Amino acid sequence: MKELFLLRGLPGSGKSTLAKSLESIFCYEADKYFEDEDGKYNFDPTKLKQAHQWCQDRVEKAMNAPNGFPPPRITVSNTFTQEWEMQPYYDLAEKYGYRVYSLVVENRHGGENVHNVPKEKIEEMARRFNVKIL
Repeated sequence: MKELFLLRGLPGSGKSTLAKSLESIFCYEADKYFEDEDGKYNFDPTKLKQAHQWCQDRVEKAMNAPNGFPPPRITVSNTFTQEWEMQPYYDLAEKYGYRVYSLVVENRHGGENVHNVPKEKIEEMARRFNVKIL
């Protein structure tokens, strides 16, 4: 069974940490788009749409492995504050035969916001965060 884990949560909630613990060889997140070759994070809000498209393209490339051996587990850790933001990944999962698990990661451990997202922005994201149960 091929699995796609979508990890959702506010900055500093522990999405990347959880992604590493799921033992997925293929872990993707839009934030990686903003890292230079030295690993320095250079966020540019005007390129957010491109970052998410880049992430989706990488996931599709992995699912459609040219050697015929797609990874059994892929993890995507993005904020996904709105349900519709996950839809492209649900569509890819259906296209390539992956079962999807959507997990909300909460910051109950006092995690650190490593990308220095301003507190006001995190509060704004929290207000619009929605979860669809059915």
